[in-house]
Amino acid sequence: MKPITLSQQFIDNPFSKWSQTQIIWLVAVFIMLTGNASLWHGILSVYPLNFCNIPFLISLALFFTALTAMFLLLLSFGNATRWVLAFFLILSSQSAYYMDHLGILIDTVMIDNVMQTNLSESESLITINLIIRTIFFGVIPAWLVLRYCPASTSFKKELVSRLRAFGLCVIAIVLLVLPFTADYSSFIREHRIVRFYANPTYPVYSMIKYVHQQMGISASGPLHHIDDQANLLDPPTSKKELVIMVVGETARADRFSLNGYKKLTNPLLAKENLVSFSDVASCGTSTGVSVPCMFSSLGRKNYDKEKALEQENVLDILKRNDIEVLWRDNNSDSKGVATRIQYEDFKTPTLNPVCDSECRDVGMLSGLDQFIQSHSEKDILIVLHQMGNHGPEYYRRYPKAFERFTPACQTGELRDCSQEEIDNAYDNAILYTDYFLSEVIRFLKKYDANHETAMLYVADHGESLGEHGIYLHAAPYLIAPAEQTHIPVITWFGKNFDYQLTDIKPYAHAPLSHDDLFCTLLATYEIDSHLCKNEHQLLAKNKNLKLSLLNN
Repeated sequence: MKPITLSQQFIDNPFSKWSQTQIIWLVAVFIMLTGNASLWHGILSVYPLNFCNIPFLISLALFFTALTAMFLLLLSFGNATRWVLAFFLILSSQSAYYMDHLGILIDTVMIDNVMQTNLSESESLITINLIIRTIFFGVIPAWLVLRYCPASTSFKKELVSRLRAFGLCVIAIVLLVLPFTADYSSFIREHRIVRFYANPTYPVYSMIKYVHQQMGISASGPLHHIDDQANLLDPPTSKKELVIMVVGETARADRFSLNGYKKLTNPLLAKENLVSFSDVASCGTSTGVSVPCMFSSLGRKNYDKEKALEQENVLDILKRNDIEVLWRDNNSDSKGVATRIQYEDFKTPTLNPVCDSECRDVGMLSGLDQFIQSHSEKDILIVLHQMGNHGPEYYRRYPKAFERFTPACQTGELRDCSQEEIDNAYDNAILYTDYFLSEVIRFLKKYDANHETAMLYVADHGESLGEHGIYLHAAPYLIAPAEQTHIPVITWFGKNFDYQLTDIKPYAHAPLSHDDLFCTLLATYEIDSHLCKNEHQLLAKNKNLKLSLLNN
């Protein structure tokens, strides 16, 4: 037999001398070069290619390559390595096509859209360009990996190799970040959306998150109905109700000029005919407690997270009585409140058209006209969950045009700022909420002639801004300062709404709480419930449909 020469061996397998770990590195570099054009477009829009930015751009390139390598190292082991790498090569090529050509993000919303798309709809997304790109940057590289990736060696050698490579990645990332600490801090905090284009890590993260969400929904037990006898009293001949409820985030009542604050933080709302309730207490000091609690019938004293998730909330009762309910979220999520109603995620540009360094609350108004028109025969409740004043980076919660109070703290390290700077940044974010709420009212006024329109704004909890040396929120309720529990609540009614502002103005300074929301929403839609007979009714109607205001 003629011996095989080294040159012939190279032709047969050009990677014969490579280890699996080296192949993983090669695939990571290939994906970064061919599958991340959208990521680099976003980065270069923030850090233009010039002499000053080149060192940091090189650092970012190596940083994302190291992260991708770490990601692949964690998932690739043994004989499955070639198949894992082949899968991600094809996935990355297709994800890159849709991000580059359609400008979309592969997030949970997009994945859900894909899962809901039927065959005829998906056919229009399969183009010649997609096929060509998938072949050249996905299928062919995947075939090469499947054919030439070395077989698994001993478990011990492979484990040592992976650990060594992973450790080198960690060291490399540390060395890459250290010279540019301030630049990375700015990039991570202020340009979050850019990072969503990292391929394949963010699409995979979104898929895992989506699967987790679906498993949570499917694993939930039978829902406990808390009032099967609740019924709608509103006559079918009346105008349909259109109410927008804004769930505010981290807002303090004492920072609203409507409540007497010295700075003019509510210049636009001050021009509207509305009522600001000045003495309202939150159910909790964090979003995770306050949001599900305020929509629950349990009340603060009896609230239990598991119990709240196992039973209906007020939105479920509204839906069961044929009220069309929509939840739009520009925050973390609904904390389980919107599990059984229509939910839309506005935290990314997929649905939110108003995004700069982050997606803005006002973008949640986009497309609502179509939603209302498609449900014109029903009463409607739209819940908009704000990003609001979520801290500690208050300066990010508003566009620069709203930086009226200066100097404003420009970091999340609040102790590095003066009290004046912290207050100004926080107050500027309140100023943006003022604009957002005024836009909600302006939107509702378009429907005032043919609907019973109303807006209700309720913050979830407050915030400590350095008083008594305390910052942020989530303090235990028993010892929480008033700054974390004293929240703003605002109502605006259209001209056809069943109730008048004069009916509720006597309660503007009365002690109220999140406990009042459950029955107030039921009364708003004239739903009679035994749960709301004697208490927590800011608005109430008797069975003769006559207005009745009951003391709390």
